Amino acid sequence: MAAAGVDLLAGLDELGRMGLVEVLSHLPALLRLERTLIRVLEEGSIALVVLVDHAGMNLRLLRHASSRGIPALYYIPPKVWAWGGDRVRDLAEHASAVAAILPFEEAFLRAKGVNATFVGHPLLDGDPGAPSREEFCAATALDPERPILALMPGSRRQELHRHIPLFLRTVARVRSSVPEVQPVVARAHSVPGEALRGCGLAVTDDAQGLLHHARAGLVKSGTGTLEAALAGLPHVVTYRLHPLTAFLARRLIHVSHVSLPNLVAGREVVPEFLQDEAIPERMGAILLDLLDPSSPARARQLEGLAEVRGRMGDPGVAERVAGMAADLLRAG
Repeated sequence: MAAAGVDLLAGLDELGRMGLVEVLSHLPALLRLERTLIRVLEEGSIALVVLVDHAGMNLRLLRHASSRGIPALYYIPPKVWAWGGDRVRDLAEHASAVAAILPFEEAFLRAKGVNATFVGHPLLDGDPGAPSREEFCAATALDPERPILALMPGSRRQELHRHIPLFLRTVARVRSSVPEVQPVVARAHSVPGEALRGCGLAVTDDAQGLLHHARAGLVKSGTGTLEAALAGLPHVVTYRLHPLTAFLARRLIHVSHVSLPNLVAGREVVPEFLQDEAIPERMGAILLDLLDPSSPARARQLEGLAEVRGRMGDPGVAERVAGMAADLLRAG
């Protein structure tokens, strides 16, 4: 956004928190930011509000914009199909239009009175190009003849804190059976280089190259699971939250799966290991199957991932969302 000329009032450092307990220490800063944004809305020069994800703050901003007669486009709406509650009513009453990114969301939201349109997932607009295997391995100091295991621990510091030790223990289990495997950690752009320097594994900034050339992956739940699915990479999904956050989430979330490929497919395509179920021995055993080119488990997952990719729509997502915004501006 900054590169495109947007004036930023806050960045990922201010907004990058996940979980109920984890956000508490950051709450004063978030409330200050919200007050700043409300002042911007009250200046009277805003023709359209585009809200992207981040339901807690954005739903309050949506209600405020609506009270002032400012049209609002909600892109990547709250996961009301998982959480339930009053959020879907806010979308129906206050959002001029909603751009949904998951194929089942449009029908669900429209049935609740929301003006929703499935636009496809923004990952579809990513650059599909990847370096050759030789180029990728040379840049990461890998042997192109040996299998690669992709590790995607997350893009937030709290996720690294909870996942890196778990990932390292799982890698040790895999290596005990397949010593030639090459584990590589994908570093998100929001993660400083020093945060992964002590992990003892190869690190790459080229997540797409890693997903393209790896044979299997261990991926924390989130957008990375859909990236892996779209790349056709067999993987295992895991996630660990603060214990209190996990306790509350189990009572609030109303879905049988948490990973995006499974939600899109409506069944388990990739195995999920969450909280106390994230045991290195169990995850390592499945990864060994996925690393085996002749494994029936690998073949089944590849078939399921192809099904997920077929349901995700077509490229051109950004253009479709921009068109919705332009329509609202013209109507206003």
